[in-house]
Amino acid sequence: MLALRMNPAPTRYWTSMSSTALPAAAVLITLGSFYAAPSLAQSQTGETGATNPHVQGQRPLLTFEVAAIHPSKPEVNGGGIKPLPNGTGYIVQNMKVKSMMTAIYRIPAGRIQGGPDWFGTAGFDVEAKADRAYGLDELHTMFKNLLADRFGLKFYTETKQGPVYELILDRSGMKMKADGDVGNLNIPIIPNGPAEFVGTKVPISYLCWFLGQQMRSDPRPVIDKTGLTQVYDFRLDFMPELPPGVSIDALPPEMQNRPKIQDALREQLGLRLESGKGPVEDYVIDHVEKPSEN
Repeated sequence: MLALRMNPAPTRYWTSMSSTALPAAAVLITLGSFYAAPSLAQSQTGETGATNPHVQGQRPLLTFEVAAIHPSKPEVNGGGIKPLPNGTGYIVQNMKVKSMMTAIYRIPAGRIQGGPDWFGTAGFDVEAKADRAYGLDELHTMFKNLLADRFGLKFYTETKQGPVYELILDRSGMKMKADGDVGNLNIPIIPNGPAEFVGTKVPISYLCWFLGQQMRSDPRPVIDKTGLTQVYDFRLDFMPELPPGVSIDALPPEMQNRPKIQDALREQLGLRLESGKGPVEDYVIDHVEKPSEN
């Protein structure tokens, strides 16, 4: 198997936990987020509606020069996706195809419908290298083409009005630090411990996607209504969403008194989630297949 180049521990972005972080570490591994390089481009949606499938079968204009894909080893816990330095590709470790789609298209996992069982359960390792440095939008397009070419991914959207969360400024005032108007090649929100995150140069659109990933039992998408146009720095920690049947007592004592994510947003970032109505897209899988190894 092609060896994965890993950064030193201080810059690791994988969603794994140390053995001392939790008595039941496997619980929080299931709560981890998936990370991808930020992109200010819209997802590839084409025309909305059930009769307009995404055209994924045409010859792609942007592809990685080398893309090695292998099934993950069963004993590996956690996983994620991160960019290679200087815009030259991506590294993926132990990630489901559904999760790759969630990260690259920035789609809430609850909005993806259909697909075979393995689509959401089988982990894969990917090392995708470009022939030179590219911009973020181009790298996202390359990875979308990889999903189409190597996994045969085809899907279409169904759009309807439905419940959403609107992200707005809280009356207490914004507590994030503005950090310019342009992001960089780094992953904008990275874990600093179980359900602890550090945001650096975070676009609000990325924060909306991130919040949707954390509230996995709630399929409502998060819509930006803040009016904020810069990128922002912050720290955020909260009570993680626990799987059914798991007691709060399974968490270490220092985590048991944390606020829920909605309260943490108000107290730590000066933002608020309000229920509303808006366009909700479901992404329906037409076709996906396991890739051949290389």
